[in-house]
Amino acid sequence: MSASGGTKAIVAALGANLAIAASKFVAFAFSGSSSMLAEGVHSLADSGNQFLLLIGGKKAQREATPQHPFGYGRERFIYAFLVSIVLFSIGGMFAIYEGYEKISHPHELENWYWPVGVLLFAVIAEGFSFRTAIKESNELRGRLSWAQFIRRAKAPELPVVLLEDFGALIGLVLALLGVGLSVLTGDGVWDGIGTVCIGVLLVCIALVLAAETKSLLLGEAAGLDVIKKIEEATVDGDTVTGVIHMRTLHLGPEELLIAAKIAVQHDDTAAEVANAINAAEARIRAAVPIARVIYLEPDIYSEAEAAKGPDPEATPGGPIPHTTGH
Repeated sequence: MSASGGTKAIVAALGANLAIAASKFVAFAFSGSSSMLAEGVHSLADSGNQFLLLIGGKKAQREATPQHPFGYGRERFIYAFLVSIVLFSIGGMFAIYEGYEKISHPHELENWYWPVGVLLFAVIAEGFSFRTAIKESNELRGRLSWAQFIRRAKAPELPVVLLEDFGALIGLVLALLGVGLSVLTGDGVWDGIGTVCIGVLLVCIALVLAAETKSLLLGEAAGLDVIKKIEEATVDGDTVTGVIHMRTLHLGPEELLIAAKIAVQHDDTAAEVANAINAAEARIRAAVPIARVIYLEPDIYSEAEAAKGPDPEATPGGPIPHTTGH
């Protein structure tokens, strides 16, 4: 996943959220609507989230050091996880608290046209941001459904922005319903109910983001399609006859570590094996450009050992396709 697409979506979301946050706080000041206050805090939290994503992207570009030999690619995962915490604590919990207070102590809205006008403006601005995120995501999503894209994406920025913008648009609809019903009925409780609904929505989105970014932090393997490309590139049918077992790990969204035991001919010389490994590494990098760190261990494939069952060193949860070598 290209970082440029994610950065473009983040910048678009940041600009929209800053403008929206300012307008919502103005509307709250004139109307006293708790929905507008919750939405203002929501937009402010989203703006902070975009800053966090930009900081994470910048820090991830640092060169590897002796203390961090595999680089800092996971900085992007860490900051995306912080986004979920901010969205949960500041956005969701504050909205739930504010909504409860409004339900407990309702009061009639003043100058209702302020929140309605601002909410309509916010729908347009958020729609622009959401459209940008969808456009950038479609270039990478392929045939995956949106749920699959969010689940499988290794770069966290686009899924985070997509979920934030989607949640923001739903939140705006809830705020409009809360304000509208309060105006029509003259009962400010509806404004509080809308605020609580916004808070619950933000908490749910935050939990989804936390689960996905936690998985990335723990370390995810490459996708099945990428593993297949690596296996095909590794085997040359001559010196390297197959892949006995392989493990992959994302060091960052665009950095992949590959460790594999490969089958070679039993009568090959050390020089022939070394040359074959170098050639295999070159083929892997050509097929999968994000393959930054590659460790290939030569071994003699034994059909007798393979017949005993899956390699005990194979990936947990089931063996990856094994060699068809000699």
